[in-house]
Amino acid sequence: MDIQTTIENGRAVLHLDGRFDFKCGISFRHATKPLLETPEINTLELDFDRVSFIDSSALGLLLLLRAQANDIKKEVVLTHSSAELRKVLSIAQFDKMFRIE
Repeated sequence: MDIQTTIENGRAVLHLDGRFDFKCGISFRHATKPLLETPEINTLELDFDRVSFIDSSALGLLLLLRAQANDIKKEVVLTHSSAELRKVLSIAQFDKMFRIE
């Protein structure tokens, strides 16, 4: 998976591209850690427009990111999910834990 990040007005947008699975764990943590550590950033938006697949380990990474963000009063927002991905997120009850746009 490729991750491109843009930052504007306190919001970091991570544009995810490809399969979001177990193999992406290290690169995902490397991409998100500095954003969590930057005080000027208060929202992390994960743009799923180009995500073709997500597995349970990726869901776990999202939960870990949410917990880390909540600890420092930041928000994680999930955007541009396909209908299939929204179904997975709903089954996992992520719609109750994340703001999904």
